[in-house]
This record gives sequence, C-alpha cells and structure tokens, in this order.
Amino acid sequence: MMTRNRTQLLLQLAVAFLLVLGVQARTWTSADGSKTFEGELQAYDAASGKVSVTLASGKRMKFTRDKLSAEDIAWLKKNGGRSGGSTSEIKELPDELPDPDGEEADMSKTVQVYILMGQSNMLGAGRVSGSNEGALENACKNKKLYPYLIDDTGNWTARKDVRNVRVNGRTMKVFTNDWLTLQGGNIGPEIGIGHYLGHAVTAPVLVLKSCTGNRSLGWDLLPPGSKQYEFEGRIYPGYGESPESWAKGTAPKPIGWHAGLQYDVDIRNAKSVLSDLGTYYPGATKYEVAGFFWWQGDKDFRNKAHASKYEENLIALLASLRKEFDAPKAKMVIATLGQTKKDAKGTHGQIINAMFDVAGESGKYPENKNKVATVYSHPLSKGGSSSGHYSGHAETYQNIGEAMGKAMVKMLQSK
Repeated sequence: MMTRNRTQLLLQLAVAFLLVLGVQARTWTSADGSKTFEGELQAYDAASGKVSVTLASGKRMKFTRDKLSAEDIAWLKKNGGRSGGSTSEIKELPDELPDPDGEEADMSKTVQVYILMGQSNMLGAGRVSGSNEGALENACKNKKLYPYLIDDTGNWTARKDVRNVRVNGRTMKVFTNDWLTLQGGNIGPEIGIGHYLGHAVTAPVLVLKSCTGNRSLGWDLLPPGSKQYEFEGRIYPGYGESPESWAKGTAPKPIGWHAGLQYDVDIRNAKSVLSDLGTYYPGATKYEVAGFFWWQGDKDFRNKAHASKYEENLIALLASLRKEFDAPKAKMVIATLGQTKKDAKGTHGQIINAMFDVAGESGKYPENKNKVATVYSHPLSKGGSSSGHYSGHAETYQNIGEAMGKAMVKMLQSK
C-alpha cells in the first residue's frame, strides 16, 4: 500500500510539473535518472544549493540541487545566476523602514542590478540641502519625514549593501559611484528606490541610472525594431532613421540625430558599467539584471504622434531592454507624470492611460502580471509639473522613489 501511494504521489507531482509554463520551462531529470519533469526556474542559490521552480498555478516548489542530475546541476551553474529577473530571496517590508544596519552585502550572492531610465526627472532635480520648504534636509530634520535617511547624530545614513551609480553622455561620464547615501546636490527617485530594495533584497544591489534630460520615447529613446509610420500627413521615422518627421511624399533629409540614438547611448553606458562590475561594486564578480525603472513622458505629450504611439513604444521598450541585458524575466516599474490625473484628456491622457494599460493589473497584457507595475504619481507630488521639475521639491522625488521601490519589491515577492 505504501509503495502504491508513493507511486501515486510521484505521478501527481510529475503531472503538476508538466503543467508548468514560462519562457524558461525546461525538462529536469532526477539524480538517479528515473524521473523527469518540466519546470520554470525561478531562483537558484549557489551557496546553499536551493532550487525553486514555479507551477502554472503560481505555487512554487523548492528542493536542493542534489536531487537533480549532473547535467541539470551543470546547467544551473551556467544559467542559474542569469535567469533574468531576481534570483535572490526577498524579505517583507515593514510599515516604516529602519535605519540601515551598516552591514555589507553577502558577496557570495549575485549582484542584483536595477536600471533607471527616462528623462530629466529621473535624472533628478530634488534639492537636498537647506532648511527651506522643498529641501530634503528640511523634510528629514524639521518635518521628521523619511527617518531612515538620518542617523542619531543627525548625519545622512549610508547603505553598505547598495551601490548608487549614475552615468551619462555620448562620451560616458561617471557622475556617481558610491554607496547609497546623500551628499548635497539634487536627487531623483533613486534614494527611495535604493533604500527599499536594499532592505528587502538579500543580495548585493546595484542601482544604475543611465539617462539624460529632454528626451522622447517616440524619437530619442525609440527602441530597436520600431517601424516607420504615418500620422496626420507626416512620416515618422523607425529606429535608426532621420529626421524626426517629414511630409508624406517627400524625401527625408537626415540630420545629425536619429530615432533611438539616446536609447543606444544609455544602453551602451549601462553595459559599460556592467562590463567593469568590480569598479562600480567593489568585490563583485557576477550580476543579473533584475528590473528596470522608467519615469518619463514629458516630451512625448508635446507631440501628438509620439503620444499616439506611447503604449506601443512602452511594450517594445520592455521587450528590447530584456533582450539587451539577457534578462527575459526582469520586471519594470513605471511612474506617471506628477501633474497628470487619471481622468486627463488629450496627449496627457494618452500618456497616462498607456502607462496604466501596460501594467499587469490592467489585464490588457496578461503576460505582464506581476512583471510590470505603474505608480500613480499625482497624489505623491508636492506641486509643480514635470516640465518645471516639480519646482525642485525633494519630497516629490522621494515619495515617488519610495512608491517605485515598494512596487518593485511587491512584484519580486510574487515570483
């Protein structure tokens, strides 16, 4: 009886595994070669040997690599650290973040890379220093907001498990390469993002910002593969083409810029950082791109053609980024423009509707469930607009950064 029950259990498990879906579902073989099953790899920790796969129902099954064949173990060693999407365990977030503990990350684990892209507000204009309204120092010391940013002596805290890197320029210039802390100047959303990721992710974290200001997704940041199209009697270029538009029936006259040039620059710069990982995360030798953060749209709402294509271009952007960084399961968090309400009309409405439609919660793209999330920025903004950089109000940037970080953690927990 016990033998029959055991056989039935094994058959049930095999059937369950055969129901697994996903772009990385593969056939696995048991250590003794007697059984095979299919499963989508979700996580592999080389140090502990723990393997995690996901069933179609969303339930995860965990086991150790010694249950697998030598061929599967070899595959894990080669591919497990680059499965595309975080392979690190994720902790629950508290209601209020504590001060960083000052501990360094476990460098036996793969560095989790999160790439920040967009235009000038992702770049950052939130004022750090000062006692006046809008300065982050005033928010922390006088208004008692974001207590995890200030230690008991009144100094800025630092996370020793999160690196903060910012690069920019057609000839790449490194603006920031340090532990996550504050040193005056201006901030974007990276401080809020980095602190929430640093607390929740149990592996080293690299927050990598590669972007510049005044750039349109429909032109400067247009992803590879995007095709030429017509809008209101004008032709708009596909990726690599120039100029920005031309009258239908006339020959285009290229200028010194082409569709997607800024995309090319930002991707090249990010890859340059990752190719020299130890310079930007001391002691690191391996990484995986676990997610992307996108805050943009200001320039696109000024162009009816670009606004009409924003949803299509966002979908293409995510697919292209995953391909560029060999990260097929990397997640994306999008933030809307702070001044735009959900009921907005015109091009503002097209942009915000596109941002919400591509999110997994909308149901329009089922494949984006638990993979794409959109943060509604309007309630988090302290006034002003994206065009005016929210008057440099640091709380806007910090609030949106925190919300984006929380949204990413929530998706990572839902693996």
